[in-house]
Amino acid sequence: MDTSDKQKIITLDMRGQVCPACLLVAMDALNKQKTVLKSGAKKLSILTDNREATTTIPSTANNMGYEVSVNKIDTYYEILVEGRL
Repeated sequence: MDTSDKQKIITLDMRGQVCPACLLVAMDALNKQKTVLKSGAKKLSILTDNREATTTIPSTANNMGYEVSVNKIDTYYEILVEGRL
């Protein structure tokens, strides 16, 4: 990933947090960054080690109109949220 790709990603590191805190923080970020996420200018990367968050956050983000992918990385997950094209 080059520097321009890194600048297009907003990262929330919520490792060590549990739901519903993870979901609430994610929803706050989705609402605050709605314009840049929906336009495709940026993506939201949520890092979590809480397995419940890998279902609650994607479900909520999908209901808000976002594309979501979940990837397992070592001991945590990355939930990548981006606007639909």
